[in-house]
Amino acid sequence: MLTLFANFKGGTGKSTVVFNLAVWRMEQGKQVTVCDLDPQRTVSDVAMIRDEDEIEPAMKVVHKLPAKGKARGDWMVDVGTSDMKAVRAAVRACGQVVIPVTPSQADIWATQRFLEIIREERAEGDMPVIKAFLNRADPHPRSRENAEAREALQSLPMIKKVLDAKLVQRLAFRRSFSEGLAVSEMEPNGKAAAELDALAREIYGRK
Repeated sequence: MLTLFANFKGGTGKSTVVFNLAVWRMEQGKQVTVCDLDPQRTVSDVAMIRDEDEIEPAMKVVHKLPAKGKARGDWMVDVGTSDMKAVRAAVRACGQVVIPVTPSQADIWATQRFLEIIREERAEGDMPVIKAFLNRADPHPRSRENAEAREALQSLPMIKKVLDAKLVQRLAFRRSFSEGLAVSEMEPNGKAAAELDALAREIYGRK
């Protein structure tokens, strides 16, 4: 399946999410291809660190969408809104869209605009499965911002499911990423790894 990770707003942490989920799937023995269409090439850079440090499993990264019907295994697409042509092409090609949303009103507005783009590019009977989750969430369990963002996302009819799992704003995601490691590799028993595991299972199913 080709899964697009995107939102209309920058700074949502999608590249970090794509990288960590790709490692999670590879740890399951799945064939994973990351399609890095973001002009910043962040996932490409971290994959290069893995290659240089000979970290296994190696991550396959490409910069072009597969031809129609030619995607094999799991494809994860990371795209930045500075290239709207690539965004729209990815929307047309994907079977699933996962939207990371930072709990703020600005991110909710950006999500609404992104959903409008999906509606423009896909016919009514040919919509991808659209899921959203809170990323870089407030660590407080009773956070008002988290609750309000979830409620706002649940009110958007195009989103099939607002995932229960969320990724909290944690230093572990930044530290591990800078070293070419997923949180499950750097701190396998840490809170970040547990959150990532819960998110991955909601998106892809249980291990």
